Amino acid sequence: MLKVLSSVWALLLGIVLIMLGNGMHFTLIGLRGGIEGFSSAELAIVTSGYFAGFLSGARLSPILIGRVGHVRVFAALGSFMSAGLIAFPLLTEPWAWTLLRVLVGFCMSGIYVTAESWLNDAATNQTRGKVLSAYMIAQTLGIIGAQGLLTLGDAATSVLFIGASILVSVSFAPILLSATRVPVAEATRPMPLRRLFTGSPLGTVGIFLLGSAYATQSGMGAVFGTQIDLTTAQIAMFVAMLFGGALLLQYPIGWLSDRVDRRKLIFGAALLGAVSCGLGRLAGDSLWPLMVAAFFAGGVTTPLYALFLAYTNDFLSLEDMPAASGGLVMTFGVGAILGPLATGWAMQHFGPFAFWIVLGATFGAIAAYALYRMTKREAMPVDETESYLSVLPTTSSVAHEAAGTWAAEQAEISAEAETKSDAPG
Repeated sequence: MLKVLSSVWALLLGIVLIMLGNGMHFTLIGLRGGIEGFSSAELAIVTSGYFAGFLSGARLSPILIGRVGHVRVFAALGSFMSAGLIAFPLLTEPWAWTLLRVLVGFCMSGIYVTAESWLNDAATNQTRGKVLSAYMIAQTLGIIGAQGLLTLGDAATSVLFIGASILVSVSFAPILLSATRVPVAEATRPMPLRRLFTGSPLGTVGIFLLGSAYATQSGMGAVFGTQIDLTTAQIAMFVAMLFGGALLLQYPIGWLSDRVDRRKLIFGAALLGAVSCGLGRLAGDSLWPLMVAAFFAGGVTTPLYALFLAYTNDFLSLEDMPAASGGLVMTFGVGAILGPLATGWAMQHFGPFAFWIVLGATFGAIAAYALYRMTKREAMPVDETESYLSVLPTTSSVAHEAAGTWAAEQAEISAEAETKSDAPG
């Protein structure tokens, strides 16, 4: 593993720095929005703006890269993102923040496409799985670390926004100085929703609902904490728990994924998420029960995303995976736009604890649909499924395709090994 990391450490360092800045800004929106007196509904629109920009970037970034190249696109988007982060405290109006969030989301999407292209190019068939795993860990650690940085300044001032902007600007150096030339990214046309749904109804519906849950957690979690009068340090810990749980639960869920019917695992993980949200609702403002609820509710979200991708790939050929990846990113993005809007409306009318109600209902819907699908399709034999690899909801279709390629390669290796073992000695 150390040998693998030695070839991509600079890229991973840049990713950590970017996620430190982006993770700070996500939580800062809720903190500063509460200070400015923004309503839940207004902050929900601001939150959704990021995912609208992210979805647009997923479609347009490969086209831009094809025209001017990876380096120019990365440098330009990084500069715009850095400028956008520092502009938030300059005009504290919901409409201005929504536009800035669209800009930041668009830039982050393009940054992911570019960075993931470089990482994928730096990996070999033997190291691709380890490189992708290291990339996912680097992203998650960056988001968690960002929450600690929030306690070093006052959200009522511009200091933390400036700090986030500096981190994003500094991240360019290790990435641009270490990146090699890669093939031009192709803008693969997403698979039509009807065809995607026909191939994997559970994967399509599940990824849509999970987009709603992920955006609600990452975008409205700080808003919830602000409205129940948690301190800045407590809100930072709450958000860190959402992502810390994902980091720790990823391995055991991934281990089970290659050994049991994935629909049962999806059902169990979603049910755990729903139960955790129920605990959060009953906890009131009791700190540690809230942290436990956040740990498990956030802990199942990222593994569920990877589960849905793996489950969908089980029914696809390698040639269909790029188009399916684009379709899944699009489906997830639509859910991510709608989720915070529904949660913000509920919190506006029923109080801050509607955060847990909407989130729990979303997990419950995933569990119920997984249970329903078990009655409609026979389980695929475990030895015929694609290998599981952690993929974060924040990644682009480039990482999805790389994970699908890796899974297919692992399946070929296993098949060749079985053929040799069955051959007469």
